[in-house]
Amino acid sequence: MSSAAEARFRIQAPNSSPRAVKVIALDAPGDRVVRRLAEGSWAHATFLTSARTPTVARGDPAEGLLQDLSGRPRDLRGEVNTADLVVMVAGPGGQAHGSEFIGEACSDRRVMTTALIVGASSAPDEALSQTLAQVRPWSLMVVIADADQYIEDMLMALRA
Repeated sequence: MSSAAEARFRIQAPNSSPRAVKVIALDAPGDRVVRRLAEGSWAHATFLTSARTPTVARGDPAEGLLQDLSGRPRDLRGEVNTADLVVMVAGPGGQAHGSEFIGEACSDRRVMTTALIVGASSAPDEALSQTLAQVRPWSLMVVIADADQYIEDMLMALRA
């Protein structure tokens, strides 16, 4: 902008508002990354883990799926209802079973989903393909991250 007249068209608000982000580990490699990230200071991020095998109670396969980092059960729909973005974190090897239930809940509420696959650089293609097959149908964006730093940078950019 080169004049005061042009300055009046400039947006005066911050570039983006903070988002309520739920970061969910889907397997053991994802759990390690999520726990490390949770040690940081985040104002708008909640860190959770997905049980390896959901407990089916009263016919609801999503019940008993999520836990906080201390192991207390969390309600999947309640967490999704308060989220702007859900980030699922998994490693190669096809152990991301919870992605279907999480993705379905997010789809019902129109909450954006991202899947991050960590540790992919040293994994065989078959293991990576197994995880991609599980998370891709339930993710609007899939990132194969060579370094865990990508996730932290993404959360900072989202002002989580």
